[in-house]
Amino acid sequence: MQYNWNNIILIGMPASGKSTVGVLLAKRIGYRFLDTDLLIQEKEERLLKEIIAVEGMSGFLAIEERINREVDARRTVIAPGGSVIYGPSAMKHFKEIGTVVYLKISYEELTKRLGNLVDRGVALKEGMSLLDLYHERVPIYEKYADVTIDEVGKSSGQVVDELRMLVEWG
Repeated sequence: MQYNWNNIILIGMPASGKSTVGVLLAKRIGYRFLDTDLLIQEKEERLLKEIIAVEGMSGFLAIEERINREVDARRTVIAPGGSVIYGPSAMKHFKEIGTVVYLKISYEELTKRLGNLVDRGVALKEGMSLLDLYHERVPIYEKYADVTIDEVGKSSGQVVDELRMLVEWG
């Protein structure tokens, strides 16, 4: 299969390594790196958790979708927030400008890596557990993914090497 490596968009659960892998990959292949959560905070002039607290979940998701669908990038590794998949127009845009890579993490590894969900600005609906969120999102990540990298038993460096080889051979 032929992929559009103009941009590489990393999707996955919070703590799946999108930012860590993204920065390392960008350095290895000579691309820029963009964390869209930071872009949202910059454009909104508030932290993600503040946006969620003031605007509510639906308000935050609308802001996230708008800012992500406006991303104009070339030769960039893009790491959007884990909830970007709830914005169909943002995901359509990302699929048009690059290759969407799903960093697949096990639930067990996710619980080891995650700290305070509120501080991380995780988009968790009222009454929803982390396990509920995991089960809700995984099929959506799989739907949008052009490429899936299973992170089980792999270090960030190994994930980067796998992606770098795909880009160089792809």
